[in-house]
Amino acid sequence: MEAVILILGLLFVAFMALGVYVSVKVVGAAKRGVDRTITQARRTVEETTLRAKSYGQVGVAGELAQLRLSLRTSMRATQEALQAGVAEDASLSESLGLFQRLSVHGRELDDELKRLEREPDRATVASLLPGLKQRTERITHSAESLRWAARDRARQFADDDLAALNTQIDVEAGALRHWTVEEPSAGAGAGGASGRGGDRARGAQAAGEDGPEALTTRDPRAQTGYPWQKTVRPETTN
Repeated sequence: MEAVILILGLLFVAFMALGVYVSVKVVGAAKRGVDRTITQARRTVEETTLRAKSYGQVGVAGELAQLRLSLRTSMRATQEALQAGVAEDASLSESLGLFQRLSVHGRELDDELKRLEREPDRATVASLLPGLKQRTERITHSAESLRWAARDRARQFADDDLAALNTQIDVEAGALRHWTVEEPSAGAGAGGASGRGGDRARGAQAAGEDGPEALTTRDPRAQTGYPWQKTVRPETTN
């Protein structure tokens, strides 16, 4: 009896521990989902604001907004391309590592541009714009190089796979036509006609020997039907 009570107690504790573990996992997953949703919403609002500033404002403020928008758009597109490709091509892991290092510079530049948007000394900010544009172009150029290289690699793999598939299909198509023989030459002439007459005579003689069943039996090879219907192929006799 004591053993039964002990086992029941252990099972109760195990179920309680399992329930606590599952609850923690569920809460953690929900929290991560909420954090992702908030981050995406904040990013969408910020980029919409930048787009409005870049088109609606002129001067230093508009140029700063345009630089931030260009930087963020290029970096996000490259990140999405590399993360989607690394799942199928492990070679992109090194490219993803390089992009993560590039992202550090991108975030630093974005933070600097964001601070300069609030800078009241517009003359000083205007003097810094050429250098900021150059840094933005260098970062976006590197990001675009990684992105297009990954896309070209994926497209080349797809082309190679398609070429190999076409070759296999050609080989299979040739194997399916193994019964094809050469057509008789047109120069057979009268000999060909007499040969066909002899074949008909021999066929009639064979029909008389085999009886009525031979007259009604059809050659499976002569049967007609839709091209996608399977027909029984005759056995090959030696």
